[in-house]
Amino acid sequence: AIMEDLTKGKNVEFCTTHPDAKDGIRPRIKVSAKGGKLMNAVVFIEKIEAGKPWGDFGKANYDFELCDITQKMAAIRKPTKAEKKTGGILTITNHDADILHNPHGYSVKGASRKTLFNKPLPNKGDVAEVTKNIGRLKQKKDSHFFLQCDQHNFMEADARIVWNPYYAITGADGSFKIDGIPAGKYKVTAWQPYVGETTQEITVAAGEVKADFTLAAK
Repeated sequence: AIMEDLTKGKNVEFCTTHPDAKDGIRPRIKVSAKGGKLMNAVVFIEKIEAGKPWGDFGKANYDFELCDITQKMAAIRKPTKAEKKTGGILTITNHDADILHNPHGYSVKGASRKTLFNKPLPNKGDVAEVTKNIGRLKQKKDSHFFLQCDQHNFMEADARIVWNPYYAITGADGSFKIDGIPAGKYKVTAWQPYVGETTQEITVAAGEVKADFTLAAK
């Protein structure tokens, strides 16, 4: 974890009321693992042509609250043409009264960042509807979404950009479950932006298939 000194930033009096802050210091946790079990890794099937509909998969609604982003890991998808107009795929809400937050979304590749949106939210209840802004994601170029507040740079979150609804995010015990997979052979990848990724092949027939992944720190 990075020990963040909140007293050197903006809105010190308010931000230091966060329950994880002690004497003005708050940990910024990039990797959460206990007993070798990695939390908040995204496990996804690389290519799959048919199957279940998207439904609510690939949608993210981030909450900026107490100078923090409550959702640390998510998976987001490129919206359809209709969804660019209706919205609902990616939103950010400011829950802090009298605190200006400025969500800045990027597509990250290596050391380079490409801005997808930059939306000030000056008031409690303000919502940034940025579905249209992620409509230019490209499968061959975009994989890691990074969200940060330009007013409070210790506020961070990550997401994997996914291209089908066959994914899961590991829980505190490192487990995950992806259901409804049609029979066949697939490449399945486990990814955590600050640890790395690994891929293995699986064969799905009738019943369940178990896959274990080992991620070594970068």
